[in-house]
Amino acid sequence: MSTATETGTRSDFFTEPRMNGMTRAMLGRVYTGAADTGETLTTIDRVIDGDLDSWAAEWEATADRVAAIGDDCARRGHRVSGRNTLLRAATYYTACVLVVDGCKEPDAMRTRTFAAYRRCWEEYLRLLDNPPQPLEIPYEGTTMPGWFFAAPGEGPKPTLVMVNGADGATSYLWPGYGSEAAVRGYNVVVFDGPGQQRMLFERGVPFRPDWEHVVTPVVDATLKLPGVDPERLALYAVSQGGYWAPRALAFEHRFAAAVIDDGVVDVSEAWHAMLSPKLKELLDNGERDAFNATIELLPAHVKRMFDWRAKPYGCPTFYDTFLEAARYEITPELAARITTPVLIADPDQEGYFAGQPQRLYDMIPGEKVHVRFTEAEGAAGHCEPMARSLAAQRFFDFLDDHVGLTGS
Repeated sequence: MSTATETGTRSDFFTEPRMNGMTRAMLGRVYTGAADTGETLTTIDRVIDGDLDSWAAEWEATADRVAAIGDDCARRGHRVSGRNTLLRAATYYTACVLVVDGCKEPDAMRTRTFAAYRRCWEEYLRLLDNPPQPLEIPYEGTTMPGWFFAAPGEGPKPTLVMVNGADGATSYLWPGYGSEAAVRGYNVVVFDGPGQQRMLFERGVPFRPDWEHVVTPVVDATLKLPGVDPERLALYAVSQGGYWAPRALAFEHRFAAAVIDDGVVDVSEAWHAMLSPKLKELLDNGERDAFNATIELLPAHVKRMFDWRAKPYGCPTFYDTFLEAARYEITPELAARITTPVLIADPDQEGYFAGQPQRLYDMIPGEKVHVRFTEAEGAAGHCEPMARSLAAQRFFDFLDDHVGLTGS
């Protein structure tokens, strides 16, 4: 494990970019209580750089140990200790879930660690002082699972609807910016949409590009919940949610304000960045069979990365997945329809969608704020993983101003 960069900052832990990014994100969660610095560092010290099986095994070992402590605390009546510990265990299990398609036995690993994650997460929620209400949000003949965290006190409250990214768990939204919203007096709604976590793993529902058909049912359901002020709805979206939220906002105009963290214009650019010149040529020429055959010949660890990224799109082949990803684009015509005031986060070293937050900002004609997060602030990287307190301050100052909580 390496901890020094060429610039002298101590934020590189692995040479493998994905592992390094996940470690930075884990350390960022220490601020929310969802991880512990020592548990994180001792776990990554045991991980073999670049070996996702090693990553999954070591995080599962840590999660198992921490979960056992949490269970013991809860069993002996130590409710606060139990819930805090089980939350950390849930976070550590998600570190396994994120990499299962890069492991040698992905199905067994996913089944085991996702079930353990859900158990710890839901037990943590049960032990909260004000447990959330489980939701089943009506959606095209089925439902989307979620949670409603009600703000204390009487009367209608502002409500934050949170949209996740491509592979994040709801526990990445709460605690974090969800709990930051709660202490400011917001109700909070989190959910798994198509292609996300429970909708994908348990119900087999893949992504879709027209996310207005996801967010609008969530808004409809939210407005029926107790204590929700319909004039003070806010939206937060993270990672690939930076595409889904602007897409939804082009059609859904009931939000008073939205934070897009980070802005995304074209999801397929991140896909094309993974291709070799040969694969790019085959894709551009429409050579479907040759393209798929060439990906099958890639080294096992690279092929597994493609498997992991492609699974939520629900397409029969990799070639079809690339065509599908091209549909995930915010066009000028869509951006012109956005009337909600938006804050668009734009960090240094945005690894997936570099330059796209600025492009999205330039496309939106209405009220908008472009917020840079810099390396000098310790806020570089996709969705500012190690600057959660700074990001919360900037995001909620903006949202508070638009829902009437300034000065509260």
